[in-house]
Amino acid sequence: MEANPLTSANQPLTVLIHPGSIDAPLPVDTLFDPARPLELDCGCGKGRFLLARAAAHPDVQFLGIDRMLVRIRKLDRKIQRVGLGNVKLLRMEAFYSLQQLLPPHCLRTVYIFFPDPWPKRRHHRRRLFSPEFLDVLWSRLETGGTVQVATDHLDYFAEIRKCLAADARFREVPHLVRNAEEQTDFELIFRGQGLPVGECAFEALAAGG
Repeated sequence: MEANPLTSANQPLTVLIHPGSIDAPLPVDTLFDPARPLELDCGCGKGRFLLARAAAHPDVQFLGIDRMLVRIRKLDRKIQRVGLGNVKLLRMEAFYSLQQLLPPHCLRTVYIFFPDPWPKRRHHRRRLFSPEFLDVLWSRLETGGTVQVATDHLDYFAEIRKCLAADARFREVPHLVRNAEEQTDFELIFRGQGLPVGECAFEALAAGG
């Protein structure tokens, strides 16, 4: 496992995680302090939310995942510049990362903000939220951990909320109220145009209810 390699002799450690194998679980207890909570930003994008949240909560550890290499590299440089020591990044697809790379019940919070809605009906099967994804999501959250969701696609939001509400392993709770600094780039555009944003949060219950 290669983690936190030096980017150069004169630069600080990169926060990029380089898995030694793409089908073996990450050594989370080595990469992160098991005594501190770990939270996951799925599809962290340009990192506006992740940077603000991590800076405001230095006692919490954060893992940002995005499949776009350019975004991850830029975000890595931003994190180095501001000197955040509680964030690591992984360039990978979100579902695969949760399913194959993260161990059971290791996450206190999973943030899923503005997932690709795949609006055409023939593409709906590509959406992140599915029965299979809920299985993986529940199995990676701690008991009492939460998934926080936000999207401007209100039809998709209704589907996500209905899907979670129908699953006995989850219970709806008040969603996180984020300040302006913690709103994503997409969100700033939507809210600036007066467009509604659907938000919800669900808590993972213990096995057996």
